[in-house]
Amino acid sequence: MHNFFFGIYPYIALGVGIMGSIARYERDPFTWKSSSSQLLRRKQLVIGSVLFHVGVLFIFLGHLFGLLVPHQIYEAIGIHAEAKQLLAAVAGGIAGVAAIAGGIMLAQRRLSDPRIRATSSFWDTTILLMLIAQLALGLISVPYSIATAEHGEVIKFMEWAQGVFIFQPDVAEHIIDVPLIYKLHIVLGLTIFLVFPFTRLVHILSGFAAPFRYFFTRTGYQIVRSRRQAPRNPAE
Repeated sequence: MHNFFFGIYPYIALGVGIMGSIARYERDPFTWKSSSSQLLRRKQLVIGSVLFHVGVLFIFLGHLFGLLVPHQIYEAIGIHAEAKQLLAAVAGGIAGVAAIAGGIMLAQRRLSDPRIRATSSFWDTTILLMLIAQLALGLISVPYSIATAEHGEVIKFMEWAQGVFIFQPDVAEHIIDVPLIYKLHIVLGLTIFLVFPFTRLVHILSGFAAPFRYFFTRTGYQIVRSRRQAPRNPAE
C-alpha cells in the first residue's frame, strides 16, 4: 500500500488532474468559473475569502518551491536543511492558521445559508471541506516539523517530490519511515489534485494564465471607453 500511495498514486492523481482539466476546458468551457455566491450573501465573504485565498496561495507556492527546487540551490545561498524546515514550519503554520480560519468562515457561510446551500453543488461543499481538512493536517504536522528540524527530514520529501517528476524507480522509499501524519497529508493533497478538474478550483488556472494571455495574445485585453465618449447615435 505504501508503494501504491507514494509510487503509483501520484501519477494517477496528477494525470487525471492535468488531462481532466484540459478535457473540461475543451468540452465545457462555460463551466470554467468560480461560481461566486457574493450576490446571495456578502457577509463573511470578504474577510473569509481574503484569509483563505492568501493563506492557501502562500502555502501552495511554499510547497511548490520548497519541494521542487533542488536542495543544492538552497545550500548555495546559505539555507541549510534545518533552517529550511524551521522556516517552512513557522511561515507555513502562520499561513495555515489564516487559511483555515478563512475556510471555516466560508464553510459556515455556505452550510448555514439556505440560499447558498441550495445553489451549491456536491463538489462546491466537498472540495472546501477537503481543503480545510488538508490545512488541519498541515497544522498538526507543524510540531513534528519543528521537533525533527535538526535531522533535516525535509530532504526526504524533496527527494520524493523531485523523484516523482523525473520518474525515479522506487521513489516511495524516500518517505517510507516518515510519521503517519505526513503520509496522510500527502495522500489527501494528491486526492485534491485528482478531483481538481471536477470542482470550481479550475479557476485557479485562469488566475495564473491571465497575465500570459494579456501580454502574449491580442484577445487578452478589453478596450473600455467612458460614457462621455460613447456615440450617441446607436447606428454609429
